[in-house]
Amino acid sequence: MARRCVMADGQAASQTILVVGGGMSGLTAAVEAAEVGRDVILVEKRPYLGGRVAQLNKYFPKLCTPACGLEINYQRVRNNPRITVLTLTEVQEIQGSEGDYTVRLRENPRFVNEKCTACGECAKACDAEVDDEFNFGLSKVKAVGNGHNMAYPNRYAMSPEFAKTPEAEKLVAVCPVGAIEPKMEAKESTLHISSIIWATGWTPYDASKIRPYGYGRIPNVTTNMRIERMANKFGPSGGKIVRDDGKEIKNVAFIQCAGSRDHNYLPFCSRICCLASMKQTTYVREQFPDAKITIYYIDLRAMDRYEAFQKKIEADQGIRWIKSKPARIDADLESRSPIVIGEDTLTGVRYADKYDLVVLATGMEPNIAASPVPASGMTYDAYGFLANATTGIVGTGCATGPQDVSGSVQASTAAALKAIQSAAKARG
Repeated sequence: MARRCVMADGQAASQTILVVGGGMSGLTAAVEAAEVGRDVILVEKRPYLGGRVAQLNKYFPKLCTPACGLEINYQRVRNNPRITVLTLTEVQEIQGSEGDYTVRLRENPRFVNEKCTACGECAKACDAEVDDEFNFGLSKVKAVGNGHNMAYPNRYAMSPEFAKTPEAEKLVAVCPVGAIEPKMEAKESTLHISSIIWATGWTPYDASKIRPYGYGRIPNVTTNMRIERMANKFGPSGGKIVRDDGKEIKNVAFIQCAGSRDHNYLPFCSRICCLASMKQTTYVREQFPDAKITIYYIDLRAMDRYEAFQKKIEADQGIRWIKSKPARIDADLESRSPIVIGEDTLTGVRYADKYDLVVLATGMEPNIAASPVPASGMTYDAYGFLANATTGIVGTGCATGPQDVSGSVQASTAAALKAIQSAAKARG
């Protein structure tokens, strides 16, 4: 982790670049800029880097694990003294112009200081549990811990609610290195920055808003990102895709465009959902070779160079493809199984099919829509993505539109170059 940080003390900002967001896009932009000699400050609001990619089981088309790309970038960050990483940190305000920005940051308390060695003694002694955000609430975790198995920095954090309790105070004596600080407070700092890369990523669309599909009310209706966590060996079910009651699945359905391309919910296509469901059929097939799989789709969109991957999935004779946007999902009260109801638009035949598990392919909601860039001169498109930044603020990754991992990496390499050019131009 880097140690260099340019504070607003009246000195020139040099050519320091601020990268906001520590997912794959932000990591890529940070290391690319640093490796050509620029000082970089990388801020992330979570206690760890990795973003949504860290939550995936595999990504297409090679179906490799996130460890491949993330660990390489973590090593590049760790070994580059030009990169300063600030986790649990958010940008409060940006003032100034290209080449001379003043940025106010708020670093929220971790309640665990830099002495932490992630030995785990505090977690062993902690009885309190909280919902596991990383696993989308599918499990509980200790109120103090490391977030997930690939967390970087490898340093524990404590739930803010738990930090206020007497039990948190008791953990102070448990830690062998004196790292627990339940009274830790937020800090504010001000930086001089030459250019900014905004890479704040995306959030899975809230499936509970799609009332006809019953997510959160009807048993065994889940989402595509939850399946990613279930299929992961470090996930809440140890890598096993199962029903809510723990039973194995023999008949599973994937519903494409769940809320997407619908002006009642998410009006655009997120580009990755069709491919994500196709990828997840391979998870099911690996675990349950004889399982029946159905994919309900409006149309199939294997963007860019992924048609070969689609053809590979289509060759699976155990997958049934139904061109339809299901009208609703009902529940079989006796078996607690979801029933998908709708009409096949190719044949006109109505269906009411019961499944062990239904997976909703929800789309990407840009984080920037809920947390806009706190600077003047920013514009956004009709869907909430960053449309046109000011000259010295460069958007990248899913802050600017739906993208897959590969596309985000390419866009972020370009964003690093733009930020470098912007800083150089401003300096003259």
